[in-house]
Amino acid sequence: MTPRDENRRLNSPPLQGRGRGWGFSANAIAGVQANAPALRNNPTEPEKRLWSALARAQLGGFKFRRQAAIGRYIADFLCPAARLIVEVDGDTHADSAADMARDADLRALGYRVVRFADADVMRNLDGVLATLLAQPQAVPPRRRPTPTPPLQGRGFRNDDAHD
Repeated sequence: MTPRDENRRLNSPPLQGRGRGWGFSANAIAGVQANAPALRNNPTEPEKRLWSALARAQLGGFKFRRQAAIGRYIADFLCPAARLIVEVDGDTHADSAADMARDADLRALGYRVVRFADADVMRNLDGVLATLLAQPQAVPPRRRPTPTPPLQGRGFRNDDAHD
């Protein structure tokens, strides 16, 4: 074990769920994150076809990421603004019980998961895109908090209102 690996194992902050004895180990998370680029470099044909329609915010202006690491999972496609995960299932997704458990874990993290079969993407890409376009629009976009509260209520007063 290298000194970096040893440091990662022993000194990971517990607030990130990487403390000793609970949560995912830092090495497991690093392994998932290291695997994502390899998956991006070797997409399946249905993933290539779907990505060509999702890339560059072509689908309703929603931005998607390919092979995004989320906890201990790698999502085929992720729309962070809508907290939507799109999975393209081929031969490697034969275990539906494992997929259901994975989807439940991701839902617990606040994501919605939509699955399509390889055949659907290859034969009916327009239908897949129509279904996907309806998903993010059904949920209001996430609002990020402002870094500072508005002036109103911070001790400032409007002199015009008190005249």
